[in-house]
Amino acid sequence: MTGLSVARVDVRIDGTLLLDGVDCTAPAGSVSALIGPNGAGKSTLLRAIAAAQKTSAGAIGFDGEDLLTLPRRRRAQIVSLVEQDASTELALTVRQVVALGRTPYQSLWGEDSGLDRDIVAQALAAAQMDAFAGRDFTTLSGGERQRVLLAKALAQQPRLLLLDEPTNHLDISAQLATLRLLSSLARGGVSVLAALHDLGLAAAASDHLIVLHHGRVILAGPTAQILTPQLILDVYGVHAIVIPHPRTGRPVIAFSPLD
Repeated sequence: MTGLSVARVDVRIDGTLLLDGVDCTAPAGSVSALIGPNGAGKSTLLRAIAAAQKTSAGAIGFDGEDLLTLPRRRRAQIVSLVEQDASTELALTVRQVVALGRTPYQSLWGEDSGLDRDIVAQALAAAQMDAFAGRDFTTLSGGERQRVLLAKALAQQPRLLLLDEPTNHLDISAQLATLRLLSSLARGGVSVLAALHDLGLAAAASDHLIVLHHGRVILAGPTAQILTPQLILDVYGVHAIVIPHPRTGRPVIAFSPLD
């Protein structure tokens, strides 16, 4: 397995170049964090990989398959994207929303099979939303909706899981539970690529970093090697100290005082 490969990808929207010759990889069976300031192109890159955003140039492959030319159903059996603040106003229960993740495996008029129902139940439990299965999705809080959409992605059984700010709206306990779930998925062979605004969470949860700035990848590699005070200063314009966690050895970031 080779994982994700993005080669010289450009994205233009209304004449504006949002991604400029992006080259990066996300190793198979790892959690890769996509970081960078607001407007760096993180969401655009995730959408381009999922073929939800048209590219102007370049190639995107996963395990030797060209994601941009695959039939839609086949691509949906490989890649799942959880977008930031994605929602629906349809009158669906949480279970029904999660069951939509099974669509790529069903015929046009097919009904849920016993296997489909089992996979949906497992996805709800993994996202800790099984107690909400009968609730109307539109009545949920932002954090609860975020976890339901993660469960929908899990029901899709992707080999490549793309997430845009998966900890958005979540309290610290739910954030850590989500990051533990992503690590568990990676250990099971899923390639995870998550755009994370919080550098502390990126440092704690990722094996691999991709740093975007002004639509370009400026650095990528193992998290402990890439996440340095100089990088934080160059990209975010702030001073920080990076030290190893006393238990895990992963990087911990202490930002300079505001004064």
